[in-house]
Amino acid sequence: MTRLQKAATFILWALSGRRYGPSCPITVRPCRRSCLDSFAFSVQWGAVGPWIPYIGSDGLWRNASVCGCASDCSCTELCEVKLEGPVYDIVEVDVDGVVLEGGGAAYRVDSPNLLVRTDGECWPECQDMAAPAGTDGTFSVTYRTGLLLDEAATAAVSELTCHLLKGCSPGSCGCKANKNVTRLNRQGFEMELADPTLIYSEGRTGLPLADLWLAAVNPYGMASASRVYSPDYKRPRVTTWP
Repeated sequence: MTRLQKAATFILWALSGRRYGPSCPITVRPCRRSCLDSFAFSVQWGAVGPWIPYIGSDGLWRNASVCGCASDCSCTELCEVKLEGPVYDIVEVDVDGVVLEGGGAAYRVDSPNLLVRTDGECWPECQDMAAPAGTDGTFSVTYRTGLLLDEAATAAVSELTCHLLKGCSPGSCGCKANKNVTRLNRQGFEMELADPTLIYSEGRTGLPLADLWLAAVNPYGMASASRVYSPDYKRPRVTTWP
């Protein structure tokens, strides 16, 4: 049962665009999001912040005032770092070997991937990358990625698991549907069956609940989530060995 449930989960995760979570926990060593790092340039510093030039809908140049310095949408100090998301949940945040209290006491996540400090402190501006995570002078975040699952997703996994369980026997377990049968004729009774290979090639399972959920969350049959890459974005460091 557990093995086939994992198989059904993986199949629907892949068919839905590999976006739903939770994933396995990953640990990253992020850098703090610096003041106004999302702006390429500024032309004047005033009393309320820098001025960012832009072209209005009438085609004229104007200067937009950006209130505050630590965020592009906050008029007060907002300390945050960007993670590779979307973030499903935070497992642990370690600063200088001290694990911060979760549950919103020390930090929160703003959708989809901003880790915001909420206890009045700020994230380290730099860290000792030569030192192992969890020691003095380091900053690491352990979290899981993926979109939250709803009741429809649970129903889809249950239906596919039940389908895979059909035909279980002491020696093997799995659905015994004959993929080569598309038409059945016996004693004057004729039945036309859908070609399973065609259904599978379209990224569907042939099961009503599972296919309704896939059509709702992945109508265009995306193989993976869309991504935007920027040469100005500093990706968090991930240790892969040892």
